[in-house]
Formats: sequence, structure tokens, C-alpha cells
Amino acid sequence: MKPTLYIVIPCYNEEQVLPITSEMFLAKLQGLSDKGLIAENSRILFVDDGSKDKTWSIIQSLAKKDARFTGIRQSRNRGHQNAVLAGLMEAKDLCDITISIDCDGQDDIDAMDAMVEQYRNGCEIVYGVRSSRKTDTFFKRATAQGFYKLLGAMGVETVYNHADYRLVSSKVLQEFENYKEVNLFLRGMFPLVGFKSTSVYYERHERLAGESKYPLKKMLQLAFEGITSLSIRPLRMIMGLGCFIAALSFIGVIWSIVVAILGNAVPGWASMTCIICFIGGVQLACIGVLGEYVGKIYLEVKQRPRYIISERTTYEED
Repeated sequence: MKPTLYIVIPCYNEEQVLPITSEMFLAKLQGLSDKGLIAENSRILFVDDGSKDKTWSIIQSLAKKDARFTGIRQSRNRGHQNAVLAGLMEAKDLCDITISIDCDGQDDIDAMDAMVEQYRNGCEIVYGVRSSRKTDTFFKRATAQGFYKLLGAMGVETVYNHADYRLVSSKVLQEFENYKEVNLFLRGMFPLVGFKSTSVYYERHERLAGESKYPLKKMLQLAFEGITSLSIRPLRMIMGLGCFIAALSFIGVIWSIVVAILGNAVPGWASMTCIICFIGGVQLACIGVLGEYVGKIYLEVKQRPRYIISERTTYEED
């Protein structure tokens, strides 16, 4: 039996690139159907993440022109991860498999063929992984590699060089729905669900039009979100640092007593000031990390909705 596929595409202010990539996605959907890999009732689901430009009107126009285009709109901008989640939850009861991919055309859509083949071979999750970063600048490449290494060092389980281009079956999504956290880091959450998985490698291209929605600032925020949402290792590092400083302080006290007994103590404020500033700085940093975790708990216990869908295009069957 051919699986029904929904391609989930988050969009935020993509009026420049959407008219270009929408035709590419439609051609790929038709190609997969012609090969007999997916069912004819497969769809392309756009998720407008509260765009301020004409993105939603373009999605509506596409849906009117071809029933294979569908769309939902969030009531406000909630961020990329929430937009992907909204699309996946919308599609989970309508299809057998989903493939999430960004709208900018950088991810190789031809990798979808291999993803679907891997699903037909028994894999429930197929990760799209970049085979290289030769198209990136040195700075971008270095920061991205540092991003994944930092996540690994902090105990966050991720697939190296994988972002949010992945195939996920409806079976996995039904279980994933039980993950209720508000602070989302999807690329670290899907490995926690389990099920048989594999990776498909592809070359990433230049953005076809418009500007990147993930500058360095957002990448750092995403990394910090992933670490604090999925790992308690920073808290353990604080405890280790505290023990280390306590040991040094104990040694310093013994040294001070010995020096005082020998009569070699020299009064001075510089060394004392340095020690106080060092200890104070470490304490403030540790309190900041603790505060971040307390803030995460505060947001989680409120149980606010992770997304709110304000509009939908009309679903039509051929």
C-alpha cells in the first residue's frame, strides 16, 4: 500500500522565495507519486508562522489553484520549532508519513526519494544529514560545528549536521504528541522517542531568494534552548565547579594560617580584591544558570499552548 505523504513547510516572511520553491515542492510530490512511492492524495502543508508580509495570501492563492497545497496560519509568530510542531500535529492524523523541510530551497528535495525508500524498508524516522559544509563561510562552518559539539558535550543527543529536514511516520508522531514540554528543541527530542531510524545524506545549496531567518544570534539561542531543555549537565558542572573552588579556598585558608604563624604575612588589598571578585563572578554565573532552569520550570508549569492556529485553507479532495 502506498503511504500518504504530507510535506510540512514552516514559513516566516517568505514572500520572495515561496513562489519559486512551491513549484519545486509540487513537482517533487508529483514525481514521487509517478514513481509509485506515495499515494495520490499526498499534500504539501505550509505553516505560516505569523508572517508580516504576503506569505499567507500566497499560500491561500496556491491552495485555490491546486488542492495539493494546504496551509495553516499561526495567530502570531511563535518561532521555527513551534511552527514545525504545529504542522506535524496537524498532519499526523491525515497521512502515513511527514517530511519537514524549510521553505528556502537550500535542502536538497531529491533526498526525499531516498527518505521514502528507507521508510518503505522499515524505518520510522529518517534524518536528512548534510554530507559537507563546503558552501558555508569559514565562520558559519566553525560556529555550526561548535554548535553540535557543544550539544554533545552537554549530553544532548542529536544527529550531527542534521537540522529539521526529516521524515517521521504517523506512528512516531502519535507517540511524540505525549511530549508536552513548551521549550522545544525538535532535533534533540525525536531521538528520545526511539523507533528504527537512519540517515540520508545530501548537499545543501544556497538560499534561492530572501534572507536567512537564522542568524548567529538565533543559532546561539537555539543551542542554549537545546542544552537547558534536554540536559541537566550544566547543573552538575556548577556543583563540580563549586567543589573545586571550595577545595581551593580550603587550601588558601590553610596557607594563610601557616603564613600568619610564620610571621610572613604582608597586608594588602589587591590579592583580597581579586579573590572576592573571582568568587563573586563565579557565584553570579552559577546563579544565572540556575535561574535559567527555574525560568524553564516556570514556563512549563503554566502549560500554555505551544501554538494557536488562527486560519486554515480549505481541505479539498480530488
